[in-house]
Amino acid sequence: MTVRDSIGNELKDGDAVVVIKDLKVKGSSDTLKRGTSFKNIRLIEDDEESIECGSGRNTVVLKT
Repeated sequence: MTVRDSIGNELKDGDAVVVIKDLKVKGSSDTLKRGTSFKNIRLIEDDEESIECGSGRNTVVLKT
């Protein structure tokens, strides 16, 4: 599985990512603002390429 960021760089477990566009959180009224940084990401192998990252006490799954 190869997951790439918006520039085309390959992402690996433990990398940091920054949100480049405001994203609505499904099932919540929250919005991830542009510029939000997530450190120590984990790549998930499932039907779709996904990134699991922590946000405080919460875990967020970003679909790529």
